[in-house]
Amino acid sequence: MRFLFVALGGALGAAGRYAVSLLPVKTSFPILTLITNVTGAVLIGFIAGMVSNHHEVSPNTILFWKTGVCGGFTTFSTFSLEAFTLFENKAYLSGGLYLFLSVGCCLIGIFCGEKLSMLIH
Repeated sequence: MRFLFVALGGALGAAGRYAVSLLPVKTSFPILTLITNVTGAVLIGFIAGMVSNHHEVSPNTILFWKTGVCGGFTTFSTFSLEAFTLFENKAYLSGGLYLFLSVGCCLIGIFCGEKLSMLIH
């Protein structure tokens, strides 16, 4: 039964990721992947915060959102390929900026998501 929650969440997350990729943004900088990963970081931070703040959250709900939705939505493999491609194309400044922003913003996103969860009583 737990696999079903993960699978349904994963399908929702993957569909959400595809929806973000359809945004009409044309740039050589992988901004849509960055937005996807930061959004996913905020969401997973929020979920972790809800659990750590002792809100009544069922294990299946956690599996659905954290493993399923966040796992299907975020794009670490795409992020890695895009960063590699930037460096391979000698776009060192963009590659470094992308790495820095992705990791830094996602860490901040988790922090923010966790703090947002504390606003729910």
